[in-house]
Amino acid sequence: MTRLIYFDVLQRLSPREFNTELPVRVVDIDEASLASFGQWPWPRTLVAQLVQNLGDYGAATIAFDMLFAEPDRYSPSRLLNDPSLAGVLTVERHAEKLDNDVLLGMEMAYWPVVLGVAARLSAKGEPIAAKAGIIEFGESPTEGLISVPHWTPIAPPLDRAAAGVGGVNVSPIGGTGIVRRAPVLWNGPDGPLPSLAVEALRVALGETSIFVEGAPDEAGIMLAVEIAGYRLPTTENGELWLKYRRDSPDLYISAKDVLEGTEDHGLRSEIEGRIILIGTSAAGLFDIHQTALGESVPGVSIHAQMIEQILTGDMLSRSDVTAAQELLAFAFLGLVVIAVMSSFGAIASFIAGGIAAAAVLAISWLIFQNQSILFDATFPLIGGIANFGLLAGYLFVSTEREKRQIRKVFSHYVAPEILDEMENSGHQLQLGGESQAITVMFSDIRGFTALSESASATELVSLLNALFSKLGDQILHERGTIDKFIGDAIMAFWNAPLPVADHPCRAGLAALRMRRALAQFNASEIMRNRKPIALATGIATGQACVGNIGSQKRFNYTVIGDVVNVSARIEQCCRTVEYDIVVSDAVYQAGRDDLAFLQAGHVDLKGKANPEPVFVLVGDSALRKTDAFQELFARHNKLIAALRTRKPQGDIVRMCQHCEELAADIEPGLRQFYRALAGRAADFRAVSSSGPVMFTRNTRIAGGV
Repeated sequence: MTRLIYFDVLQRLSPREFNTELPVRVVDIDEASLASFGQWPWPRTLVAQLVQNLGDYGAATIAFDMLFAEPDRYSPSRLLNDPSLAGVLTVERHAEKLDNDVLLGMEMAYWPVVLGVAARLSAKGEPIAAKAGIIEFGESPTEGLISVPHWTPIAPPLDRAAAGVGGVNVSPIGGTGIVRRAPVLWNGPDGPLPSLAVEALRVALGETSIFVEGAPDEAGIMLAVEIAGYRLPTTENGELWLKYRRDSPDLYISAKDVLEGTEDHGLRSEIEGRIILIGTSAAGLFDIHQTALGESVPGVSIHAQMIEQILTGDMLSRSDVTAAQELLAFAFLGLVVIAVMSSFGAIASFIAGGIAAAAVLAISWLIFQNQSILFDATFPLIGGIANFGLLAGYLFVSTEREKRQIRKVFSHYVAPEILDEMENSGHQLQLGGESQAITVMFSDIRGFTALSESASATELVSLLNALFSKLGDQILHERGTIDKFIGDAIMAFWNAPLPVADHPCRAGLAALRMRRALAQFNASEIMRNRKPIALATGIATGQACVGNIGSQKRFNYTVIGDVVNVSARIEQCCRTVEYDIVVSDAVYQAGRDDLAFLQAGHVDLKGKANPEPVFVLVGDSALRKTDAFQELFARHNKLIAALRTRKPQGDIVRMCQHCEELAADIEPGLRQFYRALAGRAADFRAVSSSGPVMFTRNTRIAGGV
């Protein structure tokens, strides 16, 4: 159906022009004729008068697109035998046996008249045989014609008087809708029968035979029909593609004008030497059909247009070669779509496919316009669209699968809610890097060497995987990004790829969660009979370059900058400080109002000229607000002041012990911190740009939570 609609569009864009010089006209039994001479059917005497007048005007052929299946009911002989008229109707004796059909037959015998028959399902009357000889070439081409069960009869003696007989149907029985093809020959019960248009042309040309060309090696395939040198290319079942023109009033002559009987030179010029088809456009006679141009026209007009096409040779054609070309166009479009999509993606494929489709449409239009060949562009176009849809669908499914896989993999490094934000906001990771504030964490397993010596490689991998899963979940919970696992260490950062508010505090909270998760892990079944694992965690914040870093073929999303080195060095100084979570001064400054910190002095970091101030992270904001921590905090600041002012060692030791006792119920890990603090007096020197500066008793001590 799509193909046929496309062919209709081609015709509507460029319909055939009406040539008034063509020898074809239609005598129309129109509304005016019915108004003047009464309802149809007319008496056969009136039809005989119509034939006589047309013959006198010099018609080359008179073809009736109507049926004379029954004897004329207006014949006096039939009227006298009608019981309802007995005793009412009287006629002269010489007219009692008058038969109008005989009169019409006698008139028809003088002129080249073609009568029409119609297809019907039931048998009635005498057989209908063609008046023309059907000469076949090839392997029985008429076997494939559209079959007609039975023909309507022709009332005698009209059947004997007619010069030709043709089928008036323009489509098979039951055919409805637009008439795009019309049979030129029918396969009737008594042999092949030409259509009314072909038979009218044959009689006008004075031919006695119609030549039918078939395929030489296949039965039932018709290729063309030839009449007196006019060749009609047909479909394999004997149909002619109709190339329509707009219906023109110049084609029609009113039957009323012909029957008026007055000599009219203008009327003679329209009839003389022309093929005259007699039909009706009256709405009540139901002979209206729809053309490919969207017009509703009388059926007789379609017969007239068939004759016009034959005479001008302007006929549509569609062969197996055309079908093969359509298949090649389909393959071409498919290859273009596949090749471009596989190399450049869906958008480029859509553009390239559109250009190729436009080329196919242009070719289809040009060969229709110049050669009247019906090339179906919809077949390759719909095929190309379907191919594009399938490939696009496959790419979509494949991309979604890869997207889910990437999300699954990336979810091990980035919190799920960050992934959601990235997807919702359309965030694009920038190639290369961009500088921004970043908080970096390094967390390393203490005593890993001893642990590796007590377990096999397989057991060690299983243990590390379980441990890193626990620790990684805590980082992701606080919206961190896991950069990498480095042997027995984890590197993570915050505030990328998406901004994270209060990222230094988030990193600190993640470290505290990791501490709790480690305690649960040490108590789990996997650590039975093993020495508990300890962590050393360093956190620093500062500017860094974050992005895709590496080669063009292989790169990682990571951070580069001094803050990374600082974080790694702070993690290493956990052994010096004897505490598991140590942070830089920048982290302390950002989170001092939200987390519980204690000063841990100045430590030497590799690569740094001067010692760096560090702090230990004891707990979260809830712990910071407790009275116990506030008391410890105050004692701790006094201890730090004593260290900076070089109080006697005995006093330092006693103060450390006092802080240790207070810390036992707050954070047990602080006990080791305070035990080592007495020997770290040198770490509590103030540092200036010119080197270490010792505090005096009057120096103000900075400190706080």
